[in-house]
Amino acid sequence: MGHLIYSSIASLDGYTADADGRFDWAAPSAAVHACVNDLERPIGTYLYGRRMYETMRVWETDADLAADSPVTADYARIWQAADKVVYSTTLTDVDTTRTRLERTFDTEAVRTLVASAEKDVSIGGPHLAAAALDAGLVDELQVCLVPVVVGGGTPFAPPGLRRHLSLLGTEQVDDAVFVRYRVER
Repeated sequence: MGHLIYSSIASLDGYTADADGRFDWAAPSAAVHACVNDLERPIGTYLYGRRMYETMRVWETDADLAADSPVTADYARIWQAADKVVYSTTLTDVDTTRTRLERTFDTEAVRTLVASAEKDVSIGGPHLAAAALDAGLVDELQVCLVPVVVGGGTPFAPPGLRRHLSLLGTEQVDDAVFVRYRVER
């Protein structure tokens, strides 16, 4: 049985994108990226909304990005080796391997997927993760806090959500801090 993990990079004030929708301030250093790679290595399936999929698909479609460094090449291999499920009502198809398109986020189907998974499942993107958090599906939160305050934008967690968490660990890499929490049930 796998675990459902919501993993994200966020500003210190808790935003995954700023008020203009930008997240260039979150570009990881090589050391931070290597730490992300290690956290992503055990993932067998990624769950994405349309926007996150369109952001992440470059790890298969842009050979120059993967060839940029050994760390990015490693991440491209990790991402390409995992299955991907994209939830979208507007996409007509997906163009990366090991990827399927679903029209709706069915909480029972996700619960079954995670329960039958041999590896962990990651949910990416704050909007899709909000649905999973609201439904009580998320087992773990992994947040890479970067040293910037953006003052507003897309929050890491939906407003009004209340969950009790237990600290699993912290790690400082360069100026970023990785924090992992188990979601208490």
